[in-house]
Amino acid sequence: MRRLLTIAATGALLLGGLAACGDSDDTGTPAAKTPKIGVILPDSKSSARWETADRKYLEAAFKSANIAYDIQNAQGDKAQFQTIADQMITNGVTVLVIVNLDSGTGKAVLDKAKAQGIPTIDYDRLTLGGSASYYVSFDNESVGKLQGEGLGKCLTEKAVTKPIIAQLAGSPTDNNATLFRKGAESVLDPKYASGDYVKGPVTPVPGWDNTEGGKIFEQMLTAQPKIGGVLAANDGLGNAAIAVLKKQKLNGKVPVTGQDATVQGLQNILAGDQCMTVYKAVKQEADATAELAIGLAKGEKKSTTQTVNDSEGKRDVPAVLLIPKAIFFDSVKDVVADGYVTKAELCTADFAALCTKAGVA
Repeated sequence: MRRLLTIAATGALLLGGLAACGDSDDTGTPAAKTPKIGVILPDSKSSARWETADRKYLEAAFKSANIAYDIQNAQGDKAQFQTIADQMITNGVTVLVIVNLDSGTGKAVLDKAKAQGIPTIDYDRLTLGGSASYYVSFDNESVGKLQGEGLGKCLTEKAVTKPIIAQLAGSPTDNNATLFRKGAESVLDPKYASGDYVKGPVTPVPGWDNTEGGKIFEQMLTAQPKIGGVLAANDGLGNAAIAVLKKQKLNGKVPVTGQDATVQGLQNILAGDQCMTVYKAVKQEADATAELAIGLAKGEKKSTTQTVNDSEGKRDVPAVLLIPKAIFFDSVKDVVADGYVTKAELCTADFAALCTKAGVA
């Protein structure tokens, strides 16, 4: 199966040439616009990370560089996403960074910015058919592969034979969700073919909506009560499945995966209700994006050592792709040590003893 991601080397950024920007003054000399970076985040419902991590790290990077910025959240509303973009363009952003809600809406915004001479960056999610100067994310097929391998590890530990595997996949309009699923199925499909696993229901969850994910999983479990493992695409969907399993007293018996290393997801792992999560060091992603955005705002065109193929746009997008990490009970401490979550957030009264057992310092 041909990979969509073309990875040439590590995600190091190399300085490229300088490009002039701005209008000319009355002497004919180019007048540079005041650098200002706009960032549109997607929502705060699908995952806590957008507000608790991405915003924090991006703000810190822009403040450190002493550059003006405007970070807003579209809260899952496509019309609001476009309105925010229009306002940012009108208010003079010189670089626009977006996390698209879907490729169609994202492309419309990127094209509008391009028409105004504003360079753009796809942050975390690639906009298919878009025109972004860069794409910064993680190797998303690897995320799904880690989930598939992690689920297998937990099933082996529980000595589950021929488990029926259900999949709560991410939003069908999110290219990342497609890559997560592709990575996961690269692990699961051979298991189905060999008869080690039985393929159960597979359903994408529109908009990564956790409430809808819970309803979908409840229907899955009603139709197939002997589900033995759940490949949930992120921690929010994993928690939705766990809530349903708790009603049937199956939590902890049926392994459930996740992604994003949220406090909730890590607590579910400590409690034994969630098998694993995938940790993506968002600070690295935010810092790499900020470096590129600040460069563009100052008229610098930097080069990267990686590209991602946009199959719809038929182009290779300069990219930075970071490496995700699988987190299990004995490695929850690594997420805390990295500063992504704090011990105070994670190790509340109900989890204090479990934190100690897991070696959280």
